[in-house]
Amino acid sequence: MSEPMNHGHHNDAAYEREDLGARSVFTFLIGLVVMGVLVFGFLKVMLHVLETYNSKHQPPQNPLASKTVPVPEAAGLEKSKQGIDGVFPNPRLEEDEIHELRQFRDGEEEKLYTYGWVDQSAGTVHIPIERAMQLIVERGLPTQVKAGVPPASVVNTVREAAVKADNSGKAKKKR
Repeated sequence: MSEPMNHGHHNDAAYEREDLGARSVFTFLIGLVVMGVLVFGFLKVMLHVLETYNSKHQPPQNPLASKTVPVPEAAGLEKSKQGIDGVFPNPRLEEDEIHELRQFRDGEEEKLYTYGWVDQSAGTVHIPIERAMQLIVERGLPTQVKAGVPPASVVNTVREAAVKADNSGKAKKKR
């Protein structure tokens, strides 16, 4: 009991008495910047080498694809779009998907809810869908006659009923 209590300290334990110096931190940061510049330079040189190799080893261009496409400019953007429309077939890549889709849907809705000409020379029009549904309810759906079958009329219906009702067999021979 005469021994003093150490309260968790060991006499043999030691610790580092010096913090990390500012010089070593700055040396690390400078080394990091130098390595970043070296990696950037290496990648730039490799990109140049690969681009040169790629341009020298390109296959010959297809003679059918000899048309040039105008580059869109700020002033002639609409003109260049017409040039692209003339060169490339549909469907083309979309440039502004959201606005192009909105324009398409607005056009479709306009056709659904307004009157307008489909072919003015032929006299064909389109009508609003609500009106078309009302007309179908009022008039019914149009029917098409099958090939080789005479259209239903009062005369044909009466004649067919008379043939079916005639038991003498004379009506079938006259026909």
